[in-house]
Amino acid sequence: MFFGETSINLDAKGRLAIPVRYREVLAEQCGNRMVLTYSAFDQGSLWLQSEQTWQRIRDDVLALPNFNASHRGLQRRLVGSATAVEPDGNGRILLPPSLRQVAGLDKRVILLGMGNRFEIWDEDTLNAKRVLEVQILDEQASEEMARLVL
Repeated sequence: MFFGETSINLDAKGRLAIPVRYREVLAEQCGNRMVLTYSAFDQGSLWLQSEQTWQRIRDDVLALPNFNASHRGLQRRLVGSATAVEPDGNGRILLPPSLRQVAGLDKRVILLGMGNRFEIWDEDTLNAKRVLEVQILDEQASEEMARLVL
């Protein structure tokens, strides 16, 4: 289970150093075999997850009927753009230029542990999104949401 927030600088080649606190867990849980793809829901974010987790998601997404345009879009985002990654000897993974460009990742990124996956965000994009989300939560928080955090 991954949680927490880490601010990371991408190196000149677009590599992200996996925080030390996750390296052993990733080696044990998935043999460092991970998949990087676009977020299914948020523009400007990448998902990094174990190969096993991604395979379950891949199978579910590919089972959706292709005649629906939104299903095809989701299939392109999650399956068509996916790339397998493994940390190098220094615990770094390469974020391919095409994924970095579309997600708007430049130098400063935030790695968010989100349970069974990580989200990778441009720092400024995530901070702007958080401001907007707080405004929306103030206006639209449901009773169920309030019970979860109170």
